[in-house]
Amino acid sequence: MRRLTTLTLTTTALLCLAVALPAGNAVAQQKQQVSYKVSAENSKVPQQLNIDAGDQPNHIMRVYEVRRTFPIGAPVINGLKLVEEWDRGIADLADGNGTATQISVYVMENGDKFFDRRAVVAQNIAGKFTSTHGGYITGGTGKFAGMQGIVRAFTGYDVRTGFSETQTDIEYWIAK
Repeated sequence: MRRLTTLTLTTTALLCLAVALPAGNAVAQQKQQVSYKVSAENSKVPQQLNIDAGDQPNHIMRVYEVRRTFPIGAPVINGLKLVEEWDRGIADLADGNGTATQISVYVMENGDKFFDRRAVVAQNIAGKFTSTHGGYITGGTGKFAGMQGIVRAFTGYDVRTGFSETQTDIEYWIAK
């Protein structure tokens, strides 16, 4: 009888331990979410190069850089305020429609950074230019080392004038 009790208690303890260890890891990697908007007044296009593709009218190959700043109401990510975001990409656009690949660098108030890589689909609907972004976080530095997650964004823009405003949603976790 005593042996059966010991076996039962040991089995129960091992089962509890097997459940508790993964749960602790899941808590350490709990998903966080942050959403923010950046207006056109806080989005600048320091560099862009639009090259005529030459195969049809209004078809360009574009390399661009957008700097976004947060003078008020900066989003807080992993306990730190976001100071600036740099978006750099390569696009293939015909009449404002096409695709792009973009790398973004997020700079925090203490200098730590994290990065994402996105696929972008651009559309021109009746002269209104928009793009939808989806991608993944590729890593980070300092408090953001081991960061993983996804990034989604929706941007209104105009290649001719440099206008750009965006809504960004980030879902992330820090691997321990």
